[in-house]
Amino acid sequence: MKALIEVHYLPSVAYFAALAHAKSIVLERHEHYVKQTYRNRCHVNTSQGVSTLIVPVTTKHNKTLITDIRIDYSQKWVNNHWRTIRSAYGNAPFFEHYADDLEKVLYSKHEFLYDLNVRFLSLCLKWLKWGIPVTESLSYETTAQFDTTDLRSQINSKKQDNLSNFFRPSSYTQVFGNAFVENMSLVDLIFCEGPEAGRRVQASAMLK
Repeated sequence: MKALIEVHYLPSVAYFAALAHAKSIVLERHEHYVKQTYRNRCHVNTSQGVSTLIVPVTTKHNKTLITDIRIDYSQKWVNNHWRTIRSAYGNAPFFEHYADDLEKVLYSKHEFLYDLNVRFLSLCLKWLKWGIPVTESLSYETTAQFDTTDLRSQINSKKQDNLSNFFRPSSYTQVFGNAFVENMSLVDLIFCEGPEAGRRVQASAMLK
């Protein structure tokens, strides 16, 4: 199966569950940016509950290509994101094993949101030890090709019902709280489960 999907900022566990059975991944680089989506935000689990980390961008409308969306560095979001992540996961079992790689990408000062997201996706796949080849779309097609599963906009905070098509949360021990909080950013799973993260994602993926 070839999977066609947009890029997210520090993608969720459900994002990777959707890709768990893919033989290759095609990133949609010809879509228009969509506001208030996971393209520029993610959720992490903190001592105060779920926190949403948002990457500010300079373009506020939906008629700009995703590859043209510039990150707004006039705001101190990088330091805030890193401070929140470090506070939330500093005591997690595997934080020290993965934190340096995350910090390096976070502070890499990418000009464009798409490039930052692709870099984080590559890092996440490396963490999961998934050797899935990744390419980019050549043009925007309303309907995906016959040999491709179209996952574009399927992982949407406003359409949670879509997740049940490919995601069945598999619980693990988190840093905070007695109740399991599902579908956080993959960093939550990575810092808590380390090398077992890939198996956990596979366990959350609905069988095809």
